Amino acid sequence: MEIAFAASVYPTNVKRVIYEIRPHSSKLVTNKRRSFHNKFLCSVAVAPDRNRVSEVELENKKHNLLLAVQDTQRGLAATADQRSIIEEALVSVEGYNMGAPLDMAVLDGTWRLQYTSAPDVVVLLEAAARLPFFQVGQIYQKFECRDQLRGGVIRNVVRWSIPNLLEEQEGATLVVSAKFDVVSVRNIYLQFEEIKVQDINISEQLQALIAPALLPRSFLSLQEKIEDYNEVNLDQVTPL
Repeated sequence: MEIAFAASVYPTNVKRVIYEIRPHSSKLVTNKRRSFHNKFLCSVAVAPDRNRVSEVELENKKHNLLLAVQDTQRGLAATADQRSIIEEALVSVEGYNMGAPLDMAVLDGTWRLQYTSAPDVVVLLEAAARLPFFQVGQIYQKFECRDQLRGGVIRNVVRWSIPNLLEEQEGATLVVSAKFDVVSVRNIYLQFEEIKVQDINISEQLQALIAPALLPRSFLSLQEKIEDYNEVNLDQVTPL
């Protein structure tokens, strides 16, 4: 069973804080004694807000899932016991509002990979861990489906780099795009579109190495003439 869990990505200038919320008791009923004109007392029963309790329970389940995937290096270092606990936590989250239609407006956006058991992604993470000349940065899934009813576009985005040649972690970006159609409340059908590499940023060391070879010869000649002219002027200066 392939499992992927992601957290929504927010702008870098917005602080994100996770609070620990204790679940409410199923017997959340309080009695308040109130006096009316000092003539009689009445008891007021406050019934629990079921929707609010459900939302709190869901947030607790999400929090437990996030705790379970910590220290697994996005699934690379997860043990068999950890994977079992994560799968149980994931099923618990999926059980909330099960059977409801997929909300495209909620799905739309960019999601950062936190954990996966998909072999093709785990192999990529293993390669980065073993090969000194290959780095894998953040991995994202971007859904473009806000105004759609039954599908949209999904893009898998992988930030990667080659040390000393490209910038650390995010020297280049691999983007795999596909169209998707909703088949059921739990499944989507993917149709591959394209794969491309973009946003290549070479390292400062490589820039310093290749810059002289890439500069126009006329520019180099002009620089040499300016240096020669300055040397001549310095030679002609008569000390006071």
